Amino acid sequence: MGHEFLADPYPTYARLRAEGPVHRVRTTDGEEVWLVVGYEQARAVLTDPRFSKDWRNSTASLTAAEDMVNSSMLDSDPPRHTRLRKLVARAFTMRRIEGMRPRVQQIVDGLMDAMLASPDGRADLVKALAWPLPITVICELLGVPEQDRSAFRGWTDSFVSPEGPGEADKALAEMAGYLSALIEAKRGAPGGDLLSALVRTSDEDGSVLSPDELLSMAFVLLIAGHETTVNLISNGMQALLRNPEQLAALREDMTLLDGAVEEMLRYDGPVESATLRFPTEPVDLGGTVVPAGVSVMVVLADADRDPARFPDPHRFDIRRDARGHVAFGYGIHYCIGAPLARMEAKIAVRAVLERCPDLALDVAPEELTWFPNMMIRGTKTLPVRWTPAYAAGEPALTAVAQGTA
Repeated sequence: MGHEFLADPYPTYARLRAEGPVHRVRTTDGEEVWLVVGYEQARAVLTDPRFSKDWRNSTASLTAAEDMVNSSMLDSDPPRHTRLRKLVARAFTMRRIEGMRPRVQQIVDGLMDAMLASPDGRADLVKALAWPLPITVICELLGVPEQDRSAFRGWTDSFVSPEGPGEADKALAEMAGYLSALIEAKRGAPGGDLLSALVRTSDEDGSVLSPDELLSMAFVLLIAGHETTVNLISNGMQALLRNPEQLAALREDMTLLDGAVEEMLRYDGPVESATLRFPTEPVDLGGTVVPAGVSVMVVLADADRDPARFPDPHRFDIRRDARGHVAFGYGIHYCIGAPLARMEAKIAVRAVLERCPDLALDVAPEELTWFPNMMIRGTKTLPVRWTPAYAAGEPALTAVAQGTA
């Protein structure tokens, strides 16, 4: 998989879509999958009960590390999925998320203060804001001690973008070991955090999350709860910076922010393809029969660039009605953390635009390094620059003034 495809996979997906809705391909790690492209076909597969999320319906085998964390609602079908999601939803309420708004704003303000203190007016926006914001939020929500959070950067980097064979499994095993110990600590000394709530929550029948389910749920919430938000913020800011007329329009009218975030999700969302599904029987997709048990990957990124649903789909337009995009999935597995991701992105983007009026990319777009996989879409870094005095609220020197000083 070359740099050109990683940087811009959309033309390739469009060519595949023109040939048909499903294609047998091989991923970067050598895994064979059946790729589903197109908006209507994507939504059809995401809601078809014949496409299971349970690995027991797969012909593939899990590694030992993967097997440790495959008991979450993400890897389950009804009725187990229904039960697990209901238990989690009780602790993951909109009221709880909305109550976090002042804290999210406080975190963003602190991160922006630190970033803008750079004397040369340069920073990596991923390292300075897009990564630390969601990891801080989700760790506080789950009750991960502050001193332990730095370890998650290395684990998630190795999981999302492994540099060698076995690295992802090693990181997965280390994270699982840490989370297991944390869960046991919460049992003995519960707090007001989400993980403590999950330990003690139960349904009407007294059913509780098993140890495996708790471990898998904590893993999914940590990975999905921060990695996607990192790339929503960084991809969204990159889209704005590469489309100056749209950036200017948003600076001029911040009431466009809600729609702008939805367009960021549609145009270059943080999840390129949904997690794998496995047909429980042979399924005909547009004239191609997909065998039972194979790995099926639905390309969300292509669905959201399908001209049959979104006219002129390769144009970034913050005034577009982007509702109906599938950046957070579709159907019963729709991302439970979507409201939190949206809130964090809106607060972060507003802060950057208001405090850095002349922010610009500090590298040519073709020099950015994209994650080498077809699931998580984002760049490892996003170098930016600004005028330090301008960002601090002082009037920036004009070219004339500089020339006469």
